[in-house]
Amino acid sequence: MVDKERIVITGLGLTCPLGNDLPTFRNGLLEARSGVRSFSVRNMGEQPAGVCDFEQTKYQKRKEVRVGTRAGGIGIYCAREALKNAGLDLSEINPSSVGVYLGITEHGNVETETEVCQQFDHYEQDVKYWTHHHNPRTVANNPAGEITVNLGLTGPHYTVGAACAAGNAGIIQGVQMLRLRECKVALAGGVSESIRAYGIFAGFKSQGALASHSDPKKASRPFDKERNGIVVSEGGCIYVLERLSDAMARRANILAEIMGYRINSDGTDYVLPNPERQEECIRQALKNAEVTPSMIDLVSSHATSTPQGDPQECKALENVFGISENTCINNTKSFIGHSMGAAGALELAGNLPSFGDGMVHATINIDELDPTCSLSGLVMNEAKQKRGGINIILNNSFGMLGINSVLILKKFSG
Repeated sequence: MVDKERIVITGLGLTCPLGNDLPTFRNGLLEARSGVRSFSVRNMGEQPAGVCDFEQTKYQKRKEVRVGTRAGGIGIYCAREALKNAGLDLSEINPSSVGVYLGITEHGNVETETEVCQQFDHYEQDVKYWTHHHNPRTVANNPAGEITVNLGLTGPHYTVGAACAAGNAGIIQGVQMLRLRECKVALAGGVSESIRAYGIFAGFKSQGALASHSDPKKASRPFDKERNGIVVSEGGCIYVLERLSDAMARRANILAEIMGYRINSDGTDYVLPNPERQEECIRQALKNAEVTPSMIDLVSSHATSTPQGDPQECKALENVFGISENTCINNTKSFIGHSMGAAGALELAGNLPSFGDGMVHATINIDELDPTCSLSGLVMNEAKQKRGGINIILNNSFGMLGINSVLILKKFSG
C-alpha cells in the first residue's frame, strides 16, 4: 500500500524569460510585463519566443556546457538553485537518497538537427565527423542524467515524457516516489530547450498554430479574440520535494503542501483537446485532494493561445467551476510563452507566492475577450488582490496526444 504521508515543497529553482529566480519572475508577473521577444530561428527568420538568459557557467565548466545539452544545462542550473533555496547541503546528504524526476516534451531534436545540418552542409555522409557526444546528448533521460553527473547523485533518475503536461507529471512522479520511499529528497519538475529546434517552430507553423504579431510581446494572448497561436519558449523549474516529517525534522521553510493530483488521457485525437476528459481530470484531482470546486481559490490555466485549444479548456473549467465568486483564473503563458515540458512547473511557481501575498497575477494581452472564453473569475490585464487570500491552487497542464494533468496545492499551515 502506498504511504499517504504528506508531501511538501521546500525549495525551487527556475529560469524563464522573465528572470532566473522566483522574486524576479513574480515581479514581472505582477507588473504585467511580457518576457517574450524576437528570436532568430533557422530557416524561418525572426519569430516571437521566450528566451532564457541565465549564467550557464555558474555551475558548469565551459567544456561541460559544450559537451552537454541546453536542456541539461537548464536542469543543472535549476536543480542547484533549488537545493540552495531549500537550504540543503549535498555534502550532508546520502547521494543515493536523492531522486531526479524531470518532465520533458521532447529531447534530442536540437542536437540531431544541428548534426544533420552540419553533416550535409560540410561533410556529406562521412560519419567520422559525426560527434561522439550525440548519443548521450539525445537519450531521453539526458536532462535528468546530466543533473546527477553534475551533482554526483547516485539515486534514481529519469525523465517523464508527457508532452506539455510534463511539468506537472514530473512533480507528481516525485510525490509518488517519496510516498513509495524510493528516495528521501526528490528533485522534480520540468525543463525545455524548445526554441533551439527548427522542427518545433516549423511544425506549429504548418499546423497553423504558431503565433505571429508585429509586437512580439503581444504575440501570446490566451483568451483574446485575435489570438493566433503558440509562442514557443524555453525554461525550467525544479522543486525540492520532501516528506513532511523530514522537512519538519530539519526545520525547513515549507513553501506549499501538495494535496492531490490526477493524470488521464483523452483517447480521441493527436492534437485537439477533449474538454470532457479535461473536466474529468479536474474532477478526479479534486476528489483525490478531498476538496470541492468552491474551495479552489486560484486556477492556473493551461491555455496556449490557439484558436481551437483555449475554448476547449474553458468549457471544462466552466463546467467544473461555473459562476464562482471565489475562484480566480489566470494564465502565465501570456507572459512567457509556452515552455512545453517546463510549462506546468513554471506556471505553478509564478503562482506560489500568492499563498503569502494574496495577489493573483493577470492574463495579459486581452484586448477583446473571446466570448467562447468568457470565464467567471478570469483576471485580465491587471493583477488583483483576492479577498480572503489564496489558500488552495489548482494547476492545469495538458498536452498533445491527449494527456491531461492537474495538480492541487495548499498553503502550508502545520
